[in-house]
Amino acid sequence: MTDTALLKARIHNSGLKIGYLAEQMGLSRQGLYHKINDRNEFTTSEVQKLCELLNIDSLEERSDIFFATEVDK
Repeated sequence: MTDTALLKARIHNSGLKIGYLAEQMGLSRQGLYHKINDRNEFTTSEVQKLCELLNIDSLEERSDIFFATEVDK
């Protein structure tokens, strides 16, 4: 389960636009929004690519964002 709030904050702080991220990941903007908002799951390769784009190097941060067990929505 994705921690939507943490991911959105990380994207906002990166200064990158959703359209750019989606294009780099081979997704439509809508497809990326669905994954960010936890309507669809990220694949392993998508998590890897998004971490590269957002400079998420910490395994702890990666786990907190993409493998949250309990998320406040």
